[in-house]
Amino acid sequence: MSEARLDSSLDLMRRMPPKNCSANLNDLCELCPDLMQDLLSIVDQPLKVRKDKQTGREYILCDYNRDGDSYRSPWSNTYDPPLDDGVTPSEKIRTLEIELNSAFEAYRDLYYDGGISSVYMWDLDSGFAGVVCIKKDVGEGDFQKGCWEAMHVVEIREKTNRSAHYKLTSTIMLWLETDDASGTVELCGSLTRQNETDAPISESNSHLMNIGKQIEDLENKMRSMLNDVYFGKSRQILNELRTLETSAELRNREELTEDLKKAVPNKSAN
Repeated sequence: MSEARLDSSLDLMRRMPPKNCSANLNDLCELCPDLMQDLLSIVDQPLKVRKDKQTGREYILCDYNRDGDSYRSPWSNTYDPPLDDGVTPSEKIRTLEIELNSAFEAYRDLYYDGGISSVYMWDLDSGFAGVVCIKKDVGEGDFQKGCWEAMHVVEIREKTNRSAHYKLTSTIMLWLETDDASGTVELCGSLTRQNETDAPISESNSHLMNIGKQIEDLENKMRSMLNDVYFGKSRQILNELRTLETSAELRNREELTEDLKKAVPNKSAN
């Protein structure tokens, strides 16, 4: 029974606007307090930002850099509020974490032209894992607002000294809002996809290169999906409501289509 209630709760959250995710999740936890822990661990919430007190640089808060009520900064590798026994990656994984943060800063500037990115790594019993978080807010004015949040979780298990298996789970949350003389339009949505691949490990194909390429490819595909699903559907609805063609032009096009449908079977029969 509890599994069915959890599935229904998650199904409900998937249909709610990502912009109001935190408020909706709190309401759902009050309604089903016995599901609170499961909901908080499964549902991806909007990313928040904090400034590192040591370096002055901003970093993203998520479940993967949280220990209790404290969050670890990727820049100073310290927790805020301070935590004496906070979990930190091993020296080898911390070195990779630093390299990935530097690489994804360049990636963020290339594809996002700004925003905030943070990469967090941690050790596993057989391998290691990490998450790449990217957040970009635009349009602080009164007429347009928007936010793109991407979270890429990757698990790496080295099969041999020369190859590794990479399992990537990517989630993108997007919301846009415009408010002008024609009225208010709001568009919200989220998308989650997975990808698994094996890749060689060498000086030219390091973990950094393999992770970066896998995330870049999947994120580009997901952006195209979002563009086709949300914006394509919006254009379809708009064309149903108001077209640039006159009724006579539409009627002529429909008649031409019908004539072609009739002509093709006759030609095939001959």
